[in-house]
Amino acid sequence: MLKVKITTVGNSMGILLPKEALIKLKANKGDTLYLVESPEGYILTPYQEDFESQMKAAEKVMKKYRNALHELAK
Repeated sequence: MLKVKITTVGNSMGILLPKEALIKLKANKGDTLYLVESPEGYILTPYQEDFESQMKAAEKVMKKYRNALHELAK
């Protein structure tokens, strides 16, 4: 478990993440992280919650229009 402190950042509040946490999250300066509520509390993640459903929709479109996309790629 890593300990973080809440600090003032301008007119807002923020936390500083230790280097170890950034490495595990594969996050860098400027990246977006998501705070997701779960039964155990909050989880900080670099992954968007609905990303999987968006990918399934994209795969469906790509499969349906495979030939057209192949022609456009030329």
